[in-house]
Amino acid sequence: MIRLALLSLLLAAPALADGKLQITWLGHATFEVVSPGGTRLMIDPFLTPNPATPADKKNLDAYKLDAILVSHSHADHSADAIALATKTKAKVIGAFDHVSALGIPDDQKLGGNVGGTLAVGDVTVHLVPAMHGSEPGGRPLGFVIKFADGRSIYYTGDTWIFGDMALIQEIYQPTILLLQVGGGPFNQDPATAALAVKKYFKPQVIVPMHYGTWPILANEAAVQAAFAGDSRLKIMKPGEAAEL
Repeated sequence: MIRLALLSLLLAAPALADGKLQITWLGHATFEVVSPGGTRLMIDPFLTPNPATPADKKNLDAYKLDAILVSHSHADHSADAIALATKTKAKVIGAFDHVSALGIPDDQKLGGNVGGTLAVGDVTVHLVPAMHGSEPGGRPLGFVIKFADGRSIYYTGDTWIFGDMALIQEIYQPTILLLQVGGGPFNQDPATAALAVKKYFKPQVIVPMHYGTWPILANEAAVQAAFAGDSRLKIMKPGEAAEL
C-alpha cells in the first residue's frame, strides 16, 4: 500500500523537463533562449545589420524558433523580426499595436499589453513595463519569462531604473536578469543598472546587454567596474552560449 501511495504521488506531481536552460547572447540586446523543455525563443532580433553579431550567427535560415519576443519597435531590437517570423512561422510576442502592424499572418500574432500573460510551449511570458520609447508601434515592454522548473528570466528591454521594478521582483522573483546597461543618450548607464539590481532584485545570475555595440555605448570595462565584486555578474561574448 505504501508503494501504491508513493506511485500515486509521483503520478500526480507535475512533470518537469530534465533539460537545461540555454541562453545565447547574439550581440547588443539579442538573445536566443532554449527552455528546459526545448521551446526556442528569440528576443529582440537584431542580427543581419548588427555589428556585434558574429558572421556565423547572421544566417536567418539557421534558426528554428517557436516564438519571437520584441520589446519595442526600434530597429536595433526589431530589424529581423518580420524576416524571422516569415522564415520560421514563429509566434511574435510584443505590444499589441506593434505586433498588429507587422504584416505577418494573424495566427502568428501574440500581442498584449502590460500585465498580460502569453504561453508558448513550456514557457509563460509576462509583459511588464519599460521606461523608453517605441514609435511607431505602441509602448515599450520588458519580459518575465517563466519556465516549468520554477526559474525565470527578466529581460529588461531598453529602460531606465523605475520604481515598479520593486513590483516585478515581488510578483515574479526573477532568477536571471538580462539587464540593459548601455548608457549613452537613450538608456541607463552601468552604475544605474547596478543600482537597480541592488535596490530591487535578488537574482542568481546577471547578464549585461546593450553595451559595446557602438562607441556611444558603455564598454565592457565600464560594466565590470560598475558591478565590481558582484559574483553574480556573467559577462558573455557575442555568440557565446551558457547553460544554466
